[in-house]
Amino acid sequence: MKIRIGHLSTFYHTAILLMADEKLQKTLGVDVEWRLFGTGPAIVDAFEKGELDIAYIGLPPALIGIGRGVEITCIAGGHMEGTVISGKGRLRGFPEIQDLGALLAQFRGKKIGVPGKGSIHDVILSDCLGRYNLAADTEVVHFRWADELTEAVVRDEVSAAFGTPALAAAVRRYAGGKVLYPPSLLWPNNPSYGILAGKSFLRDSGEIAERFLRQHEMATAMLRDKQRGAANIISRFVGIAEEDLVLDAITISPKYCAKLTGEYISSTMAFARVMKSLGYIRREISRQEIFDTALIDKIHPEKGHYNSGGNQGGDAG
Repeated sequence: MKIRIGHLSTFYHTAILLMADEKLQKTLGVDVEWRLFGTGPAIVDAFEKGELDIAYIGLPPALIGIGRGVEITCIAGGHMEGTVISGKGRLRGFPEIQDLGALLAQFRGKKIGVPGKGSIHDVILSDCLGRYNLAADTEVVHFRWADELTEAVVRDEVSAAFGTPALAAAVRRYAGGKVLYPPSLLWPNNPSYGILAGKSFLRDSGEIAERFLRQHEMATAMLRDKQRGAANIISRFVGIAEEDLVLDAITISPKYCAKLTGEYISSTMAFARVMKSLGYIRREISRQEIFDTALIDKIHPEKGHYNSGGNQGGDAG
């Protein structure tokens, strides 16, 4: 038997730590096929075609898929507050400008880059521009891959980037950039990514899903509590990213846990309402359609740990 897992290239997802674990397949008791995607919407499309069993994905693309009938459900969390505004160092940012509307107003008549139409970053950007009446005066440019967006910032093709902490770390490293607004203030407790599963896979292979979530939960603990060790493993496995760059990405927003907490779920439902108002989805989607908490509540019965991380020390064990 084989389990097909979709993932993004994001450093702070547990996928890379698990891919680097030589004992994972033995622990799961099945072969594992990892499939790399550029954006969350592409992962939803693969679920719809029956090509995936489990995947790492932001909740807004999942909501779009659920809204159109894709048979998927969120079975675990992973990270909160994973959208960051970044840009070159000449720009004014927080705390010099504390009001988000005033900060965004400096991009009037300019371009802001974001990965993937329908991604969590795209939804947050659309909501922000609409909230401050800037949508008509600001051009949004969508990119299939975060690397393309980093290059666009370097070449001044866009004035700022809305994306992951990993993107912000790359903008800081390669474009002399900085974080313009803290992720904790942009949309508190937003569901950066979760673990999605096909409903048929969950029905037929619940034990395998449970074993996978146990490994995922342990990996989130490493990202939270042993960040230097995690960065070392990720850097060595990827082979093209320096350890300090990975560590920077991990620590920009160190809110890691596998629990589906009340805050995580409430923020997701707020996203659903905003997405309907913006036209991303056409109908109301209930909590029961989005979440199946049975397995993660069994694995992680205690309270969530999203707000207890931030240790850059620790070893890799």
